[in-house]
Amino acid sequence: TLQGDCSKFKSNIPHCCSRNPAIVDLLSGVPYNSQIANCCKGGVLASWAQDPDNSVAAFQVSVGQAGTSNTTVKLPKNFTLMAPGPGYTCSPARTVKSSLFLSSDGRRHTQALMTWNVTCTYSQFLAQKGPSCCVSLSSFYNDTIVPCQTCTCSCENNSTADGCLLTAPPQPTTISTGLTPRQVPLQLQCTPDMCPTRIHWHVKQNYKGYWRAKITITNRNYASNYSNWNIVVQHPNFNNLTEVFSFSYKGLAPYGTINDTAMFWGIKYFNDMLMQAGPDGNVQSELLFQKDPQTFSFRQGWAFPQRLYFNGDVCVLPAPDAYPWLPNSSSFLRLNRFDVLVISILVSLPLLFIQF
Repeated sequence: TLQGDCSKFKSNIPHCCSRNPAIVDLLSGVPYNSQIANCCKGGVLASWAQDPDNSVAAFQVSVGQAGTSNTTVKLPKNFTLMAPGPGYTCSPARTVKSSLFLSSDGRRHTQALMTWNVTCTYSQFLAQKGPSCCVSLSSFYNDTIVPCQTCTCSCENNSTADGCLLTAPPQPTTISTGLTPRQVPLQLQCTPDMCPTRIHWHVKQNYKGYWRAKITITNRNYASNYSNWNIVVQHPNFNNLTEVFSFSYKGLAPYGTINDTAMFWGIKYFNDMLMQAGPDGNVQSELLFQKDPQTFSFRQGWAFPQRLYFNGDVCVLPAPDAYPWLPNSSSFLRLNRFDVLVISILVSLPLLFIQF
């Protein structure tokens, strides 16, 4: 993006003379003679599970005065991935097996002079000071709605420099042009938890052989929307997930044969865009599970997820002792005994009347 000092060149001035250039992905509308395969994604990459074709981006750089052999070419250093803002830590470049390229006629392979590999790892703790997502819970068998904990992500008095908003802003906020990766300041709704995103899990219905849950994702940020959003949920009953309504689904098996993790995302052109806070700032779906007699239970919060992620960030769950619990069975037992006693007395009264 910055050319740097190119005063040493009198002709054929390079595009950039800086030793630490910042490379920004091009938009999709660049001329065809400036494109290569898998280029020009506008800085937006989908996850591999959602859209494999758009999960890869490529760019090409011509480096001058670098030599033409594997002994003169030096490995690049200090890779930094901005997406936007901090959060990624990149490893040093290491030499791997040279890449092969197939010719246009498909009959010949050419080999790269050198191939390097750099691995960048995302950390939520580096990306932001606090959480960005929280979870609320409810169920059909308990009237209690467990909200997100107060000050989960921040508190109303110190969330942003301008505070939170009770109503939608009158004018749209500043939109990034995409030329430089930067974070858009938050403009959040005023809530006790002050989280930009809330996920609500509701245990909706119970059938003889199945049970149903509802997921609602709410965007509380007036300043940005989420395109190609995704959530990852961990629950022990995903091995018997029967049907998913309104979301796309892919089962994940991070522990080999244990299938307790699933990834969900929106359906293209339907709900793959989570809009800004407001009437349209939410998406929802329902999940139908088949019961496993050996494991199924509504007791002790079993029907609620064990862990949730929104766009790779961990969502904060309520405290376990705050979960909606089944009604106390002992009170039902006492009530049932009282009902039996009343019925016995009513039945015995006609018998006594007949004897008189």
